[in-house]
Amino acid sequence: MIEGINHYNLRADKNTMEDLKNFYIEVVGLSLGFRPPFESQGYWLYAGGKDVLHLSSAKEGDVREHHVNSTFDHLAFSALHLDKFVEKLNSHQIKYYFREVPEIGTQQIFFKDPVGNGIELIFLKN
Repeated sequence: MIEGINHYNLRADKNTMEDLKNFYIEVVGLSLGFRPPFESQGYWLYAGGKDVLHLSSAKEGDVREHHVNSTFDHLAFSALHLDKFVEKLNSHQIKYYFREVPEIGTQQIFFKDPVGNGIELIFLKN
């Protein structure tokens, strides 16, 4: 029986992994946290005290494409302070689009990470 989503993993070369770590900390607002001492290099990024994003280094010779056409569209995070995120995205010159869904009382911002993965931030409308 599935109880929920535990985390998601992005695997990349070391330089891209560093770019992704910085992006998800500085722009998305995740925080760097404990990661067990695995053989591969990487990071665990946390939201609300829970590891939600694992970044792992690609194995030698493993080429990971960026901006590929796949079935993965986006990952959504619950978020607070819509105006601060809009300001942050603008200051980093990140293209985004906004959508309001009055039927469920949410406002949403959609944008891409440095390698093209979709991100959605969901804000409950007061």
